[in-house]
Amino acid sequence: MKRREFIQGAAALGLTAIGMPAVAQQQGRAPAARRPVRLGAPAFHSQEDPVEFVRKHKLDGYRAAYCPRVSLTEPDRVRAFRAAFEQNDIVIAEVGRWCNLLDPDDKKRAANMARMIDGLALADEIGARCCVNIAGSFNPTVWFGPHPENLSDRFFDAVVENAQKIIDEVKPKRAKLAYEMMAWALPDSVDSYLRMIKAVDRPAFGVHLDPCNLVNCPARYYDTGALINDCFDRLGPYIASCHAKDITWDISQAVHFRECEIGQGTLDYRTYLRRLATMDRDVPLMIEHMKGKEAYDRCRTSLHKVGREARVVFDWMN
Repeated sequence: MKRREFIQGAAALGLTAIGMPAVAQQQGRAPAARRPVRLGAPAFHSQEDPVEFVRKHKLDGYRAAYCPRVSLTEPDRVRAFRAAFEQNDIVIAEVGRWCNLLDPDDKKRAANMARMIDGLALADEIGARCCVNIAGSFNPTVWFGPHPENLSDRFFDAVVENAQKIIDEVKPKRAKLAYEMMAWALPDSVDSYLRMIKAVDRPAFGVHLDPCNLVNCPARYYDTGALINDCFDRLGPYIASCHAKDITWDISQAVHFRECEIGQGTLDYRTYLRRLATMDRDVPLMIEHMKGKEAYDRCRTSLHKVGREARVVFDWMN
C-alpha cells in the first residue's frame, strides 16, 4: 500500500492521516503517529556479494533482514555488509545464536556461552538491533525442551547471571542482548520479563517479542489482542526486534497449540501491526519458521492484506 493511497483512503473514510477518527482529535485525545513497519524474512539468495544480497532483500519488499553468514574473523566482509544494508536503509534485525546456555555438559555450556559472546559482539559490529537466544533449558536431551526447573528461581538466577556475563564481556555500544520468550521457560510472561530486566540491570539487555511463544493456555489463545497490548504497554521501551508467525489449536484430548503460516491461525495481527506502527521508533518484524520461500511469500502477502485493513504501511518512501 503506497503512502499516498493510505492518506487518500483515510480521508475518504473520515479518518486522519494516522488512521484515527477525526472526532478523537477534536476531543483532545491526540493519537500516536504511525510509521511504516519494517518487515523482513530469511533471504533465499547467495551471500557472496553483499551489495547484491541486500538488493535482493529490497526487491522482495523487505526493509529488515536476518544477519548474513559472516564472522568477526572477516572484518572487511562485516564492514561491507554493514555498509550495503545502511546505504539501502535496511535494518539487520538480529543475530541468532540458538543454543543452550544451561546445557548440563560443562564443555558444551562453556562453548555456547562463547558463541553468545561472539554473537553479541558481531551484532554490535555489523549494526544489528540485537543478538537473540532462548534463555536456556535444564532439559538434558532437547536443547530447548521443557523441564520443571525451567520455571524455578534457580533457572532465573542462572540466566540473569549469564546475561550479565555476556554483556559485561562485550560492552556493546548499540546492540541489545535479548532472550526469546518461551511457553515453558522463563521469560514466559510480561511479568517475568520485567523482573528479569530489573535483575540483569544492564541497559544493553532488551526484549525480543514473539507473541506466539507466550500462548500457552486457552485464555491467552482466545485473547491474543490483550496479550499483545500488554507486551507493548509494559515492555515497549525495551523491544529490539519481533518475530512473526501464527498459531492454531489442534483439537485433541490435550491442549495442543501449533505454529502455522500467518493468516491460518488466530494471532491478532491487526493489533500487532498497529502497536508496531505507533512505537516511538521503528522495530523490525521478522517472519520465521516457514517452510521455503513460497511460504514466506504467502505470509508477506497475508501481512500486507492485514496492513491494508489496519491502515498500516510497510513500504518506505525515500
